Amino acid sequence: MTKVYPNASFAGSDAIISERPPSKVLVAPDTSEEAVLTVWKKSLLFNCNGFTVFDGKGDLVFRVDNYMQGNKGEILLMDANGNALLTIRRKKMSLGENWLVYEEETMVNPRLSVRKSVNILNNKCLAYVIPGNSSNRNNNNVMYEIEGSYSQRCCAVLDDKRRLVAEIKRKEAAGGVAFGTDVFRLIVKPHHIRTDFAMALVILLDQMFGSSRR
Repeated sequence: MTKVYPNASFAGSDAIISERPPSKVLVAPDTSEEAVLTVWKKSLLFNCNGFTVFDGKGDLVFRVDNYMQGNKGEILLMDANGNALLTIRRKKMSLGENWLVYEEETMVNPRLSVRKSVNILNNKCLAYVIPGNSSNRNNNNVMYEIEGSYSQRCCAVLDDKRRLVAEIKRKEAAGGVAFGTDVFRLIVKPHHIRTDFAMALVILLDQMFGSSRR
């Protein structure tokens, strides 16, 4: 059976996760090398929806275990040890679909505001990212723009200068056998976006487009 990541195997539809403690927690790239992560849309906890994310060595780096739990509009991104890194909350009383990203489990000073694109003239754009404390919705204030197709697991995150800072791509096993859409790659370029922020964007794309063909 093809492995999703090198440090664990799975039989049938249930994963058997390695008991070896993770060697590191990857939060922000500080080298000239890009981070290539394997994202698995599956929680480590039994009967719980979420995400499990591994680095190129197969070590666990991120996890989401409360995904859509109770449909409260709040999602917690954790490190390998279960420590809160980011809290993602749906913005109340806003036009359209808008989410805020906070550090750890705080409810003040959001770092990012992510809104679903409703521009019918630009159907390539999926979402815009602006500073979390900004009240200016003008496109001149956009930090990142996400383009592509999430349903096909083919997305590009572009900064305000149209530089590629992160990508979502389908994952292929050795021999060219493709995994399904529940297993894919997140590639984060160095110095332009924090890796946990990039993973937060993946979570929000799944919220916005997980049940659509975009």
